[in-house]
Amino acid sequence: MDGKKFDTKPVTIRIKKIIQESDTVNTYVFDYELGAKPGQFVMMWIPGVDEKPISVAYDDGSEFWLTVCNVGHATDALFKMKEGDFVGIRGPFGTYYRIDEGDHLALVAGGYGAAPMYFVAVEALKLNCKVEFLIGARSKDFVLYTKKILGLHGVNLHISTNDGSMGFTGLVTNLLENVILEVEKIDKVFTCGPEMMMKFVGDIAWKSGIDCYVSVEKYMKCGVGVCGQCAVDSTGVLACRQGSVMKYNYVRDLCEFGKYHRDAQGKKIYFGEKK
Repeated sequence: MDGKKFDTKPVTIRIKKIIQESDTVNTYVFDYELGAKPGQFVMMWIPGVDEKPISVAYDDGSEFWLTVCNVGHATDALFKMKEGDFVGIRGPFGTYYRIDEGDHLALVAGGYGAAPMYFVAVEALKLNCKVEFLIGARSKDFVLYTKKILGLHGVNLHISTNDGSMGFTGLVTNLLENVILEVEKIDKVFTCGPEMMMKFVGDIAWKSGIDCYVSVEKYMKCGVGVCGQCAVDSTGVLACRQGSVMKYNYVRDLCEFGKYHRDAQGKKIYFGEKK
């Protein structure tokens, strides 16, 4: 792995600031030299509750952000914490989105995948890249990070909502097809969000002859390749080490991608299956 050697032992750091992005999403700001790259994640320990993998939403070398959706027991406990409280952080872990000088990028975010994609956009602008930033959500209430993205000069923001309450009416994958046709040549597509969305994004890029990189989300317990919880079926590849950012050329041939994921007990949960 390139870059800073990751920390396997947690450091205890104070929450500097909490930004409410929506009713269910907060951004937690920390003063700490994490040294993360776009696409990497940390393991966040909520004292007395649990430890969860969280993608890094921003890192300028002295401050980093974690944008979290309140979806379960651990995140519910996190949302009850206040500025000044302490959490544990291990990392950064995983692979990252590789950006080349002058790339024309299409960043496709579903839901709160807008946060790690924002980090990609910030770093891409440092390399004189042109960025098409696509956000897809169910409705305008679930569109995140728009003000932050609009503050980035050199980034074109495209929004789609399923119900037509903001931007393009329809799926972000339909919007991506339009953008590929309408703008000058796209060099790479990066995507982060629900797995089925990423599969369709990858398929669109594949058919268009564009390299695509996806963030493979797995249930992770250790983050360092010891527990094996995030092993990709039939391969033994560990998403926490060989991922989570992987090239779609490889991912498209995995038997599980876009079909099912595994829960904490290892049970297969098929996409579209009723809980």
